[in-house]
Amino acid sequence: MGTWPEGVGCRTLAQTDSTMAEAARRAEGGVPGPEWTLALVQTAARGRRGRAWHMPPGNFAASLLMRPAGGPSEAALRSFVMSLALADTFRAVGVAAADVTLKWPNDVLVKGGKIAGILLESQGDGRGGVSHLVIGVGVNLAAAPAPDEVEPGALAPVSLRTATGLDITPEGFLDPLAAAFDAHERQFKTYGFEPIRTAWLAQAARLGEVITARLPNEVITGTFRDVDGAGNLVLDTPGGTRRIAAAEIFF
Repeated sequence: MGTWPEGVGCRTLAQTDSTMAEAARRAEGGVPGPEWTLALVQTAARGRRGRAWHMPPGNFAASLLMRPAGGPSEAALRSFVMSLALADTFRAVGVAAADVTLKWPNDVLVKGGKIAGILLESQGDGRGGVSHLVIGVGVNLAAAPAPDEVEPGALAPVSLRTATGLDITPEGFLDPLAAAFDAHERQFKTYGFEPIRTAWLAQAARLGEVITARLPNEVITGTFRDVDGAGNLVLDTPGGTRRIAAAEIFF
């Protein structure tokens, strides 16, 4: 489904605590990257804001270690790069293109349900740059979380198997994902964020519709108008245009 990208490493582990933690340890040990770490079992996985994340057997959990040029704000744009790579991968394994949409800032939906999430963690180099970046990816290939594991008001999760009938192994999913990410990363490094932003918006869920952004101390409801050149969500609200760097989004 995809040719493994030249110069990119890969490790498959039967079990680890967390692929993100393992990738960070590899970075601290001097591994230059880029390098994927895929785990078939995780014992201490975590999601956004440090939430515990349960991984049913057969689901996908992998992290990519990178050492990108630029500062933290540029590194953070890799969430959009990875979102595009995931969308390409779902189509490559047989999901209808119209069934795949992207939810700001870091989720992928299939048939309107959350099927994949992305988590970024970076370490500064003390000079305004990034020493390393780890991009964690979780995909519900075989099973979705139970309803009581989902935050109230959040989109219902789905799995690839139940939503589409497709049965893909984690190893089989990683090959096209690594190839797709490499292609979009090359585009990002050559042409900047604008073509990534344009491609992401073309697949954005609820663009032009009213959505709610939940911040730590504020809840903002408005029309999803755009994603700007810094990756911020742009909402038109009764009080004017709001640009939001980070929030939980509810439809």
